[in-house]
Amino acid sequence: MTLMQKFLGAAATLALTSGAALADPALIYDLGGKFDKSFNEAAFNGATKWAEETGGSFKDIELQSEAQREQALRRFAEAGFNPVVTTGFSMSTPIASVAADYPDTKFVTIDGYVDPAEHPNVLSILFAEHEGSYLVGMLAAMASKSGTVSFVGGMDIPLIRKFACGYAQGVKAVNPDATVISNMTGTTPAAWNDPVKGSELTKAQISQGSDVVFAAAGGTGLGVLQTAADEGILSIGVDSNQNYLFPGKVLTSMLKRVDVATAEAMAAGADLETGVKALGLAEDGVGYALDDNNASLISDDMKAAVEDAKAKIIAGEISVHDYSSDDSCPAISF
Repeated sequence: MTLMQKFLGAAATLALTSGAALADPALIYDLGGKFDKSFNEAAFNGATKWAEETGGSFKDIELQSEAQREQALRRFAEAGFNPVVTTGFSMSTPIASVAADYPDTKFVTIDGYVDPAEHPNVLSILFAEHEGSYLVGMLAAMASKSGTVSFVGGMDIPLIRKFACGYAQGVKAVNPDATVISNMTGTTPAAWNDPVKGSELTKAQISQGSDVVFAAAGGTGLGVLQTAADEGILSIGVDSNQNYLFPGKVLTSMLKRVDVATAEAMAAGADLETGVKALGLAEDGVGYALDDNNASLISDDMKAAVEDAKAKIIAGEISVHDYSSDDSCPAISF
């Protein structure tokens, strides 16, 4: 079978060929686009790897609006795709609305949560973003010359505050006197795809002394990384390894293995085990990126310090605060 990588936009009204891909998996990307070089693209890369390794096929779709979420789920389920994998917390409510209507279809929400007791055919995959963000925060503090670093988030939601909080805690573990500036791009899903606003926020943070900026903002983050490179400061990518985008300018990337989660779900197929899965440092669900593009920026001492902290987090000797556990952050104010 061949890999289907087909855009199904608004004009296509989500038309899917019923019965054409029985038992094949499907993938629904969050708003921000398949090729955001971050979160959505990580899912696409995982699906593509699965297809290349198995000879399997998957159908995917880029949503154009919030209103298409439930429609896409129903169309894929009715067409026989299984499992239906989705990215982004915003798919949780739509999945909860349709899952009971398709009891033989397995649904996956990456970053979302659906009550497993009410919907036994749903797998919720969550990540310990705060743990990975702590590690890149340490690197930011060690690389900073000004003692001021910053964070640009996408949509202002608890998940993104979870990134910022872990990052700030990691920064202050290295330099308790450091200043951490944090800004969110917006309060609607448009915040995931506004590189111009990302650029503006980065310039404002640079004017306040930031010389390392961490972006957790989907497509908006591309504007952050571009501006950081243009203005001569370091940036930190997110979700996918973004080091290659600006070699020698991106300090590291906070890896979130959405690619692995997607590939594993597709490999399981209709036999997918549902419930709730949490992936942190111990499970290699999060981490930081080292490659030829940032090798000159990460010294052996920096790597050793971060690896030591990683081991201590896994062992429970270092506790990284999870903003989503109580909507608070000891290391930074929002």
